[in-house]
Amino acid sequence: MTEKTILRALKGEILPAPPIWMMRQAGRYLPEYRATRAQAGDFLTLCYTPDLAAEVTLQPIRRFGFDAAILFADILLLPQALGADLWFTAGEGPRLSTIATLRDVDGLKPVAAIHETLAPVYETVRILARELPAETTLIGFAGAPWTVATYMIAGRGTPDQAPAHALKAADRTTFQALIDRITEGTIEYLSMQVQAGAEVVKLFDSWAGSLRGQDFQDFAVEPARRIIAALKARHPGLPVIAFPREGGAGYIGFARATGADCVALDNSVTPEWGAANVQTDGCVQGNLDPAHMVTGGVALDGAVRHVVRAFSKGPHIFNLGHGITPDADPENVARMIAVVRGG
Repeated sequence: MTEKTILRALKGEILPAPPIWMMRQAGRYLPEYRATRAQAGDFLTLCYTPDLAAEVTLQPIRRFGFDAAILFADILLLPQALGADLWFTAGEGPRLSTIATLRDVDGLKPVAAIHETLAPVYETVRILARELPAETTLIGFAGAPWTVATYMIAGRGTPDQAPAHALKAADRTTFQALIDRITEGTIEYLSMQVQAGAEVVKLFDSWAGSLRGQDFQDFAVEPARRIIAALKARHPGLPVIAFPREGGAGYIGFARATGADCVALDNSVTPEWGAANVQTDGCVQGNLDPAHMVTGGVALDGAVRHVVRAFSKGPHIFNLGHGITPDADPENVARMIAVVRGG
């Protein structure tokens, strides 16, 4: 069988049309997702019920025929597995117990204990590995340590990650200990996803853009390098996508510094800039503005062609610059795919 298109792009092949998937492709913009979410009753039950989590992962594949499916889960399942209290508040998002001292870090569960909590996630991966179409790549994922740490320190999402920056400045020993624990847990978590059937893994560093100077090197680049090196040692040939969102100049050389096979770009940089500064090192993923999934029309067509054209001289996986939003129109998703594939 011909190798899957996303795996070919990740190896550096330039394809006639880029393979395509979409961040948050399983989500609230789809009526079938909303129905399954209602069946589950709450978000964490959905994440931890393998049949339902697999179902919502498969829904956008059935509807749109994306070239990849990404495991339906949440980046905060790992902190929960490490012993953090986790709950979701309607209309406000996730809440966690907080980390403030070295004693708090030491009080987390050992990394070896995470698999008991995360076993349903691995079962979801096994179901998907069986049920996905033969041509569809299965992507596993985790949050990158800095981004996960920002939630564990603040107990919630914050606009500027100020609590994490404050702890980093006031008590770097505690902060580094937390980063190390998350890094070790992420290696084990992603390795188990690969053993269960994930063919590619992605590291989401959603708040990388708030790190500056040496902090970007220490807490975005170095943990990613450690995770990728460990995974590739255990699983030779495993492709890894890294997403240091809003990394700006930090995108330059990120693949070389970390060993990532592909760097995902958000839409704060232009495709031309990404081609000139990042694609020179290998595959890039991105980077259509998610707003086009809401507004659609000929502007969507033009923007899609712009991205495809800008990245056409190197390996490219088409995606959005960030996740699709709940107010997006599924018809615009179908339109985007048709244009990417030459329609």
